[in-house]
Amino acid sequence: MKVLVADDDLVSRIMLHSSVEALGHECLVAEDGDEAWRLHQDTGPDVVITDRMMPGVDGLELCRRIRARPAERYTYIILATSLTERYDVLMGMEAGADDYLAKPLDPFDLETRLIAALRVTSLHAELARFRCELGRLARTDALTQLRNRLNLGDDLASAHARSQRSGRGYCLVMCDVDSFKRYNDTYGHQAGDEVLRALGATLSAQARQGDSVYRYGGEEFLLLLPDEALSSAAAAGERIRSAIEDLAIVHSGSRVAGVVTISVGVAAFDPGEDTTSQAMLARADAALYEAKTAGRNRVQLATPVREPAI
Repeated sequence: MKVLVADDDLVSRIMLHSSVEALGHECLVAEDGDEAWRLHQDTGPDVVITDRMMPGVDGLELCRRIRARPAERYTYIILATSLTERYDVLMGMEAGADDYLAKPLDPFDLETRLIAALRVTSLHAELARFRCELGRLARTDALTQLRNRLNLGDDLASAHARSQRSGRGYCLVMCDVDSFKRYNDTYGHQAGDEVLRALGATLSAQARQGDSVYRYGGEEFLLLLPDEALSSAAAAGERIRSAIEDLAIVHSGSRVAGVVTISVGVAAFDPGEDTTSQAMLARADAALYEAKTAGRNRVQLATPVREPAI
């Protein structure tokens, strides 16, 4: 573990530094609370052993600052003090300390505290990993491993705001599997799931670096293309449509090509227009509907927004 020792007394600092390193831990040393606070911000130690009484930032204030600071890792705080009355101990705990050491230092007491600190910090690290994984799973489609609709909401809002600031547009490409219900009815839902996985992998392979691919819902997929013009997004939509058809997944119920195909709607955002990211989704969806009604297995561009005549 990385242990930060803060004590304005030279003898106490030397003893703690020597004892901590003898137990196999890395040790950083601060001469007062102000230096300890700077080191904590810069190095992110696992454990802080701080004197209670120090000039400037004392041990209690240091505890409060550490606990108030957002951090990915939990810092275990041990308050070292000669003030061992119950009231003093409670004050330290209420300020954020996890444990305390009575002065003068007993090396055995220090070793037991650091064993407890290792257990607690390891548990917090494991919980942080679980939270991170749960967050990832909540934003990932379980079937295709693509980003899901929850992820799309945040990404699209950010892309829309960034586009308005930079003056560079973006495009949405919405795809829908043609006659997918008929495919499921004919071949079964397991086969339908395999089709969705294959489509997700193909869309990811066709996307440029910087593009984002989402499973929008059911058999619908969406691509977010930053810094893209409508003409090049249309070409990307056609490339995607062709790549899906080239998979040659037999679909006897298809009225188009005898294989699985997709219909595609493409919409472009012009930073000069006054519209929302949700309106952009609706525009792409409307273009997709037009592609469906026009015969499927085709790319349809959304109708450009025209300024009202004066």
